[in-house]
Amino acid sequence: MTTFDDRENAFESKFAHDAEMQFKAEARRNKLLGLWAADLMGKSGDEAADYAKEVVRADFEEAGDEDVYRKVAGDLGDKATEATIRAKMAELMAQAKSQLLSET
Repeated sequence: MTTFDDRENAFESKFAHDAEMQFKAEARRNKLLGLWAADLMGKSGDEAADYAKEVVRADFEEAGDEDVYRKVAGDLGDKATEATIRAKMAELMAQAKSQLLSET
């Protein structure tokens, strides 16, 4: 194998790893967001965990975060503003990435 082939394989591996880590971070963020929203709705225990799973599944409706936002915003109603939900999504994404990095 040439040096060029080695570099190409390294870039492909890094791209695949980065994509996998982004997927895991988004899924973890969505779970954390679901647990946060469940708490605001007065859910706890298994009910909160089930709701968090619903939020994670909502992310598969379309690309991007809007499907998750719509799910949570629709369920919370007037319990949280758009700005609050979006800020919490950003905060939890940072937390999810931090958790994943500490696990590796």
